[in-house]
Amino acid sequence: MAEEILLTVKPREIVGKQVRALRREGWIPLSVYGAHVQARNMQVEERALRQVLNKAGSNRLIRLDTGDGGQHVVITREIQREPISGKFWHVDFMEISMTEKMEIDIPISLQGTPPITKTGEGLLIHGLEAVTVRVLPTDLIPEIVVDVSGLLNLNDALHVSDLKLGDKFEILTNPEEMLAKVIPVKEEVVATEAPVATAEVEVVGKAKKEEEEAEGEAEAKK
Repeated sequence: MAEEILLTVKPREIVGKQVRALRREGWIPLSVYGAHVQARNMQVEERALRQVLNKAGSNRLIRLDTGDGGQHVVITREIQREPISGKFWHVDFMEISMTEKMEIDIPISLQGTPPITKTGEGLLIHGLEAVTVRVLPTDLIPEIVVDVSGLLNLNDALHVSDLKLGDKFEILTNPEEMLAKVIPVKEEVVATEAPVATAEVEVVGKAKKEEEEAEGEAEAKK
């Protein structure tokens, strides 16, 4: 079973513009909703919220302790922050059923080193950062580990179709999407130099056009 992280919250009666006073006192407004539950307004201490979100991210189970003895398992759905300071502004949690499958993005973690990258001939590039799956909350995993040490040759690649997650997971992402690939180092050099060359051509072309227009105006005045 996936690890559950505990977060103590309390009901919130203050709504609208008055929540600014809550934030000044160190409380962050929360909304908790779900397919089979009534939406509720809650609040949580900012320090506790920061610690839990740093650990849970967007795909770890969080158990809310509301003080009423109920079992409220949620995942983070949206985090709003103050534009300038970056402080928490509002957080949405979705309450989930432990017996119903859910759709969620699970991060990809590349591990290992392709041998050809050690010689300087190849460069490992990353593809998708996460894969969408349908899975029971009890089978949720924090990340999908992908071993890239088996990429032995240039242009070797791993795709979503290469993932072996077992019958508990239904992969919803396009199987042709790339997870990792080894490319020749020279391709990377060309790719980074190409935009510079294009920019120079555009500048020269623009200057030439302006010069021709100026000559045309001078001829017209004659």
